[in-house]
Amino acid sequence: MPKVNFILDEDVREELVRIIPRRQRSRLVNEAIKKELLRMKRAQALSKLLDLRKKSATFSAREIQEALGKDRSRS
Repeated sequence: MPKVNFILDEDVREELVRIIPRRQRSRLVNEAIKKELLRMKRAQALSKLLDLRKKSATFSAREIQEALGKDRSRS
């Protein structure tokens, strides 16, 4: 597994060392980064969806029901 060097704030490092046992720190940092990356990807996806929504036509519930009814009656 490749190693990565990064800098932590002193107070974060102190808590990490104080609270997390020696052989569990990498796992904790890895899981925290995974969660944050997933959160960031979801936020980006939501932002893209909201942008697309602004550019799309909007329909009322009634219009959607009418269109579905017409489509279903063709079958």
